Amino acid sequence: MQKIEHIGIAVKNIEESNKLFAKLLNTEHYKMEAVESEGVVTSFFQVGEVKIELLQATKESSAIHSFVEKKGEGVHHIAFAVQDVNTELERLKTEGFDAIHQEAKDGADGKVIAFLHPKSTNRVLTEICSDKYVTE
Repeated sequence: MQKIEHIGIAVKNIEESNKLFAKLLNTEHYKMEAVESEGVVTSFFQVGEVKIELLQATKESSAIHSFVEKKGEGVHHIAFAVQDVNTELERLKTEGFDAIHQEAKDGADGKVIAFLHPKSTNRVLTEICSDKYVTE
């Protein structure tokens, strides 16, 4: 793992949350992006070397929709930057971690991603990510 890449926060209303976090962080979001495969729209804020990713569900089948319904708004996941998602995913599986994804998939903000199941990470949903060009 290279660093914390971002912290994902599930929200009900991304426009309202953008305003809230702009005030809190004293900066505007730099990007909004829909990730159709995950049923979310995302918004990113840069805070030093770490990003804050806001996620709003765009469909009821989205994991973010389920999360907000069960737990309310709040921290959803921590993402760690890695050199290559597929290589790191294989290493983590051999170390006994349960993977939600068996290989890298497209994510937001020019990344490929994979998630580890929170049952194997002390109930913390953990994402690993790398720049798209690294694994293509």
